[in-house]
Amino acid sequence: MDDIIRIEHLVKRFGEITAVNDITFSVRRGEFFAFLGVNGAGKSTTISMLCGALARDGGSITVDGTDTEKAPDRIKRMLGVVFQNSTLDKALSVRDNLKSRAALYGIFGREFEKRYGELDELLSLKELEKRAVGKLSGGQRRRADIARALIHSPRILILDEPTTGLDPATRKTVWNVIDKLRAARDMTVFLTTHYMEEAADADDVVIIDSGKIVAHGSPVELKNLYTGDFISFYGGDELEQKLETLGKPLQKIAGGCRIEVSDTAEATRLISSFPELFTDYEVSKGKMDDVFLTVTGKRTGD
Repeated sequence: MDDIIRIEHLVKRFGEITAVNDITFSVRRGEFFAFLGVNGAGKSTTISMLCGALARDGGSITVDGTDTEKAPDRIKRMLGVVFQNSTLDKALSVRDNLKSRAALYGIFGREFEKRYGELDELLSLKELEKRAVGKLSGGQRRRADIARALIHSPRILILDEPTTGLDPATRKTVWNVIDKLRAARDMTVFLTTHYMEEAADADDVVIIDSGKIVAHGSPVELKNLYTGDFISFYGGDELEQKLETLGKPLQKIAGGCRIEVSDTAEATRLISSFPELFTDYEVSKGKMDDVFLTVTGKRTGD
């Protein structure tokens, strides 16, 4: 795949604060790319520069070979953005919101009806179309936000913290919609999030901290590089004392404890050496949260 987004030595300062500090990465056409970091890490600032909403202080951004500052109108037609906070008019119905958005791109009449019908198949809009956006639930509003971002058939869908503030069930619903969209359109998806596990299925991941890139790779590569395997043990009050035999630092988890091992081979050796301890347990790979904590020293809620 060739690169559809290329960012090189990008810099953005706000007074004495450098919010984005000389970052370089690229996004391949058709991939699911995840840009991870806690709030304030520089994610949304980067997105704002990518979309042309914020001028850069250094470096370059090209989308499909075009510099974003040289052809802003062309770039905007290639991008569909779902912002963290909805930009829909709460007083208007879902259909009227999409109709007014489409008009900005010269989409009217039969062309609008065709686009609306295509989006309805993906997002089930007709059950919402007459309702005022302000009366929708969080998940329903996100579906409308995604439809707004797609009304002009962009090549790239940018999701800037799309599930912030949503409950777990609604977050799952939103991701079901996005997964269906990716399968149907083979679209490039650029995600920013501080929910690390939302990036577990990404093709490529960049982790940014204090404006700098601190890790880059596929989820599997990052897990192999920055975390080991974990053995989780479940049991009663005496469990922790028994596990001291293993000589490993214990991490408390719901219903038990876990230890970190370098790989599956070490887990196998421990099971063979201490079979009496392995009565209720599971071996698992590290998660993206573990990767993030290792490379930044921060938990995702920080």
